[in-house]
Amino acid sequence: MKANEIRSMSVAELETKLVELKKDLFMLRMQHATNHLDNPVKISAVRRDIARVKTVIREKALEQ
Repeated sequence: MKANEIRSMSVAELETKLVELKKDLFMLRMQHATNHLDNPVKISAVRRDIARVKTVIREKALEQ
């Protein structure tokens, strides 16, 4: 997910995206714990996406 895509979203969309990403991260961690995860790099990619979304939410909050 690109930062430009994230910045074009509204705050409500960002909140729902954050919840979705956290669920994905949980499922990836569970798969990793049970040795069913094919690509462990996905975990760090989702963590970076969560950080990007949180950063943009914070930026939008500071603008107001």
